[in-house]
Amino acid sequence: MAANVALLSASSPSTSASSILRRHPPPRRSACPRRAASRLSVVAAMSDDPIKEWILTEGKATQITGTSSIGGGCINAAQRYDTDAGSFFVKTNRRIGPAMFEGEALGLKAMYDTKSIRVPLPYKVGSLPTGGSFIIMEFIQFGRSRGDQSALGRKLAEMHKSAKSDKGYGFYVENTIGSTPQINTWTADWIEFYSKHRLGYQLKLISQRFGDSAIYEKGQRLIEKMHLLFDGAVIEPCLLHGDLWSGNISADANGDPVILDPACYYGHNEAEFGMSWCAGFRGDFYSSYFEPGFEKRRDLYLLYHYLNHYNLFGSGYRSSAMSIIDDYLRMLKA
Repeated sequence: MAANVALLSASSPSTSASSILRRHPPPRRSACPRRAASRLSVVAAMSDDPIKEWILTEGKATQITGTSSIGGGCINAAQRYDTDAGSFFVKTNRRIGPAMFEGEALGLKAMYDTKSIRVPLPYKVGSLPTGGSFIIMEFIQFGRSRGDQSALGRKLAEMHKSAKSDKGYGFYVENTIGSTPQINTWTADWIEFYSKHRLGYQLKLISQRFGDSAIYEKGQRLIEKMHLLFDGAVIEPCLLHGDLWSGNISADANGDPVILDPACYYGHNEAEFGMSWCAGFRGDFYSSYFEPGFEKRRDLYLLYHYLNHYNLFGSGYRSSAMSIIDDYLRMLKA
């Protein structure tokens, strides 16, 4: 890929993701008035399209040969830009500002830096002139299948082992899980972090949005007792993808696993698989990763995502969340 760029370091939270690239220097003034006017009109046109402007300057392309729409999910639109310097993947959102994509770019770069599992390299985050935002990243040609699940398990284990935080549990910025805010305030203790910023936050949103006091009160009872589920557990703040469902897992043309669209933070490695109900993992995946003890905490990590789906999509997910809470309350005699 021709876009050999100066990238943001995820270990430098003071640097905004929108400054992943240095600005391209302005063109020199032409001695010919006619040529200068022509160039000014081109520059003006490019300034109305910051995506095209980046591709034709910092992206090192001289020509965009085509664009095509790619399924972007229910939140963002996505396009492939083909150029004489290679292809770029671009996501846009016409309603939400760049903060969401800044969080995504920081997460992608943090995972990329582990040199473990393949992720698309982020290049540029910015605002759209008509409102909303965009992110430009490496285009990865996917293969025909999602690849080998045991290889995915091994690569995720490599990422978790190679990226640890000395700040505790959390992340450098707040990001989103779907379109729900994900609070990533650094916290020294995992149980406190997961109680307050994961389960507690989702329960609070449900109470505010739906007035569901029953699930809120039972959820608080579980939070008070959930430390009992961690007796003997070895917990370290590992870098997590954070939203590992089937739509965010693929394989490249060589069959190597690829993960994308993260909601990254540093947390207990087992929490990575809270979306397993929506990922289609098989036994060969789990056998390549997990050690005994995960079983009693697995549903606790499922619960965060069921609660988030309740917040995102409505009460159709309430019964699944409540069933998990009730099962744990019986188990813990709470």
